[in-house]
Amino acid sequence: MEISNRLKNIPPYVFAELDKKRQVVAARGVDVINLGIGDPDQPTPKHVVEAMQEALNNPLNHRYPPFGGTKEYKEAAVRWFKNRFGIEFSVDNEITSLIGSKEGIHNVIHAFVDPGDIALIPDPAYPVYKSSTVLAGGTPYAMPLLPENEFLADLDAIPEDIARKAKIMFLNYPNNPTGAVCDLAYLEKAVAFARKYDILFVHDLAYSEMTFDGYKAHSVFEVPNAKDVAIELHSLSKTFNMTGWRIGFAIGNSYAVKALAQLKSNIDTDVFRAIQVAAIAAFDGPRTDIERCNAIYQERRDVTFDALRKLGWSLKPLRATFYMWLPVPTGMTAADFSTLMLEEAGIVVPPGTAYGACGEGFFRMSLCTDKARLAEAFARMEKHSITFDRNAAKV
Repeated sequence: MEISNRLKNIPPYVFAELDKKRQVVAARGVDVINLGIGDPDQPTPKHVVEAMQEALNNPLNHRYPPFGGTKEYKEAAVRWFKNRFGIEFSVDNEITSLIGSKEGIHNVIHAFVDPGDIALIPDPAYPVYKSSTVLAGGTPYAMPLLPENEFLADLDAIPEDIARKAKIMFLNYPNNPTGAVCDLAYLEKAVAFARKYDILFVHDLAYSEMTFDGYKAHSVFEVPNAKDVAIELHSLSKTFNMTGWRIGFAIGNSYAVKALAQLKSNIDTDVFRAIQVAAIAAFDGPRTDIERCNAIYQERRDVTFDALRKLGWSLKPLRATFYMWLPVPTGMTAADFSTLMLEEAGIVVPPGTAYGACGEGFFRMSLCTDKARLAEAFARMEKHSITFDRNAAKV
């Protein structure tokens, strides 16, 4: 028995491997603090859960859902989008449901990328962009996200021959893993680039509502005529603390939406109807839970910034997401630092290289842990002399 070559060509999923290492350390009796995965620790809003409970009692919801999502779900998503961004979309041909945006990323790649086609992928980035391109037989082309460019992909640096061969381009702002944000002018430039080279621009907007200090994330469709070239992926996972529910939507260019929906209709039977009912309650409900969670993350951000500064890190304010993208101590690789944190302090942090080659020299820290556990993590770092300049004297 032998696995396929396509599976051999992709590495194991980073968080699965991290969890294996965590389990090994935990088996030694260590109280491991997991600052790795981005999974909200706050509950799904009560009114959403109650809508789901009621929907479960309706026998209609026990049957197959319609492909592409129920009309009511798509109407609610379009309504939410208009209220949030001021843009209108057709329920009939400009939106389709997703079983979470991760599935949407994978399937939109398979809908557009043939073997040998080029996909423009940020680096560092959510690993699924690259792995799904490889699984589709495509060729990932890395767009480096560098601190000197505020972690914005430099579209001008993409060679002309690469741009002309590219079929699809991914951008993700607010960004995972760097926490970077972009302004509308940057999205305008990206839309113009996609139009010039006839590229499908996929904007992964999973963190649209997780913003701080007055910053509001932009949709690509705030750019005039972006529907000509773009599709945007949205998830209820982070916005409404619904990571385990697996629901989202893709919206935008009707041709791209149709292609994605056609592919999906051949491989899945869509989202359980009762979950769609719950999602409608989320879309139509108050923003109080979003604001409450953002206040919690902002407080954790501030606690983390203060603690890390005392440990020698120089930081810029984080304006979105619950991820801190931090340089490793001088003289260490990202993998070395990740191992040090787990083995000496019992703290899980992914190495930056888990998100691409350009992640070398960095690690990601999640804020999905309460203040007490964060304080414990920083106390352990101090106890074990895990500071930014710990190796300065050795180099």
